[in-house]
Amino acid sequence: MSEIKNKIQQLENISRQLEPSTKERKKTREKIVDYTEDFIENIYNINAFNLSDNTGEGLLEVPVSEEPVEIDRLITLFKDNVDFPNLNPASGGHLGYIPGGGLYNSALGDYLADITNRYAGLFYAGPGAVRMENILIRWMAKIVGFPKETVGNLASGGSIANLIAIVTARDAFKIKAEQIPNSVIYLSKEVHHCIDKAIRIAGLNECKLNFVGLDENYRINPKALKNEIEKDKKEGKIPWLIIASAGTTDFGVIDPLNEIAEIAKLNNMWFHIDGAYGAFFVLSETGRPRLKGMEKADSLVMDPHKGLFLPYGLGVVIVKDKNKLNAAHYYKANYLQDAVALEEEPSPADLSPELTKHFRGLRLWLPLMLHGVKPFRAGLEEKLLLTRYFYEELKKIEGFEMGPEPELSVASFRYIPKTGDANKFNQLLIKEIHKDGRVFLSSTNVDNKFIIRIAVLAFRTHLQTIDLTIQILKEKVSLLLKNWI
Repeated sequence: MSEIKNKIQQLENISRQLEPSTKERKKTREKIVDYTEDFIENIYNINAFNLSDNTGEGLLEVPVSEEPVEIDRLITLFKDNVDFPNLNPASGGHLGYIPGGGLYNSALGDYLADITNRYAGLFYAGPGAVRMENILIRWMAKIVGFPKETVGNLASGGSIANLIAIVTARDAFKIKAEQIPNSVIYLSKEVHHCIDKAIRIAGLNECKLNFVGLDENYRINPKALKNEIEKDKKEGKIPWLIIASAGTTDFGVIDPLNEIAEIAKLNNMWFHIDGAYGAFFVLSETGRPRLKGMEKADSLVMDPHKGLFLPYGLGVVIVKDKNKLNAAHYYKANYLQDAVALEEEPSPADLSPELTKHFRGLRLWLPLMLHGVKPFRAGLEEKLLLTRYFYEELKKIEGFEMGPEPELSVASFRYIPKTGDANKFNQLLIKEIHKDGRVFLSSTNVDNKFIIRIAVLAFRTHLQTIDLTIQILKEKVSLLLKNWI
C-alpha cells in the first residue's frame, strides 16, 4: 500500500503543475494582457486583411510535447501564425460576410465563466447560471414580441440554433420516416446555407424543398408561396414548414414576414425565421418597423455575436411553445435522477442537444449590464445609417451599379466598365481591395453576376471607415481602368 501511496504522491507533485502559483499566474496573465492591450490600442491602424502566404505553418515547428514552452515564445507564435495572416475580424474595416464583434467586456465575461467553471446545463447543478441564461432568453423574447412563456437556448451560433428549431418543428408535426418524401419545406434560394445543412442533419433531406419564387429584391413572393402550397396540397403533399429570413446574407433583405405568417397560420404550418443576422435590429428605431411580423413566428434564431457585437460563439433560438422544444430534446438518464429534484427554471440540457455546455450567458449578461442597452441600440442604428450613406454616395459615382436598396446593413454593387466583361473586372477589383488590406469586402454570385457586397456590423465601423472604403473603391477602379481593354 505504501508503494501505491508513494506513486500517487509522485504523480500529484507533477499534476500540481496545472495549478500555477500566484506569481506564475501574474506573469502569464500580464504577458497576455499586455498583448491584448497593444492589440486594442492599435486596432484602428491595423489592416482588416493581410494577404499572406503564411497559413500558420510556424505552429508546426512547436508541437505539443511533454515539456512546457515559455509564454513569450507562445505569444510570438500566436502573433505571427494566427493573429497576422488574412482576415482580422476584430477590425472596424471588416466589412465582408456578416461581421462578428469582439466586445472587451464580453471577453471578461468568458474569463470569469472559465475560471469559475460554473455548469450551465442543469438548473440543479448551476441554478444561478441557468437562471441568468433564461433571464437573457426572456429579454430577447420580449424585444422581438414573443410571449413570456417563450423558452430557448444559448447555442454556439446560428447553425446549431437553426438545427434546434428545425428538429423541434419536425417533432411537433410528428414527421415520421415514411412521411418525409411526401412532406414539403418552403424556403428561399437566399436562405443561409446552414439551413440546408440543418435540414440534412435533421434527417429531412428527402423532404421536398420548395424554393419559392422571389420578388425583384430577392425576397420571398407571398403570392408565389401561397400558390406553391395550394399546388402541393392538390398533389397530395404535406406542407408543414416555412422558413423565412430576417436579413439575408447576400443582400440583407427581409422576407415579408407578416404575409408569410398569415399563410402559415391559414395552412396550419410551422413558421420559422432565421434572424441570425438581422433580428437584433428590432432594437433600433429604423429597423423595428421593417421587422414587423417577426413576433408571429413559432421559432426564431438571433445571433448576439452578430447583432450585439459579441465575440464569435453565441447564437440563440427562441421557441414559443416550451412543451414542443422540451419534447424534441428532453432525455432522462438514471445517473441524473438527483437533478429533477429542483426545477424552478427550464434547464438548457432539456431544450437542446447539449448536455455539457459552456456558460455562454455570462459573455452576454456582463456587457449588457455594464453598458446598458442604450449603446447597443445606438450602434445598430448607426450601422443602418452608415449603410444607407454608403449606398447613396457610391450611387453618385459613374460606373457603379447598385443592388437592392439596403433594408438592413448590407449593400451590394458592382462596377460596369464601358467595355469588356463586367464579371472579370469586379473579380479583379475585389482582389485589389484584398491586396490593399485596409478594409475587407466580400463577393457573391447571383444570377451569373459577380457582385461585391459590404456588410456594416462590426462595432468599430464608423463614418471614417465608410469614407475610406469609398476612397479605396475609387482608387482601385481608377488603377484597373488604366490597363483595361
